[in-house]
Amino acid sequence: MTKEQLVALGLTEEQADKVIEGYGTTIPKSRFDDVNNAKKQLELDIVSRDKQLEDLKKIDAEGLQAKIADLQQENIDAKVKYENELKETRLASAIKLALHSKAQDADIVSSLLDKTKVELNEDGTIKGGLDEQLKTLQEAKPFLFIPEKKEPTFKGWNPAAGNADKDNELDIGSNFAKEANSKGAPAEQALNPWG
Repeated sequence: MTKEQLVALGLTEEQADKVIEGYGTTIPKSRFDDVNNAKKQLELDIVSRDKQLEDLKKIDAEGLQAKIADLQQENIDAKVKYENELKETRLASAIKLALHSKAQDADIVSSLLDKTKVELNEDGTIKGGLDEQLKTLQEAKPFLFIPEKKEPTFKGWNPAAGNADKDNELDIGSNFAKEANSKGAPAEQALNPWG
């Protein structure tokens, strides 16, 4: 408000001057409302933050750290267990594959072997340690293994299958057939065994 407006309201000039002097130190209502609203919002933010702090105080940080450490250890243990199981499976498969044509029952023979002494290559084949154990086990318990098949050897007379170096001579079988056919046949067919 101006001084003229104050005088028009019925104030004296002296009173109007004092009001104008004091008006410079007062805050307009819009500014007061802005500051008041900001204050209320800050109070609500403080209440919200206090609630969050109380919720955080309820959380056991040491307990969480211990749980995280436990979970990390469980993950490491699970990985080691998986790798060991995979290695054992590969080893068992390689041993059974090696025993399939040698043993009566590959599972029984495999259970009698010390698998810690058997080594595998990168490709899953057996590197060493199995042959020595198999020899020892085969000597101690030969019934567990399939006997080696040897080529049969025949002893005795080898029948003649024809003489390639003697073109005109017949072998014993041919001579026998010739004689059997020639008996009782007409003379013109006596030498022909087929007719």
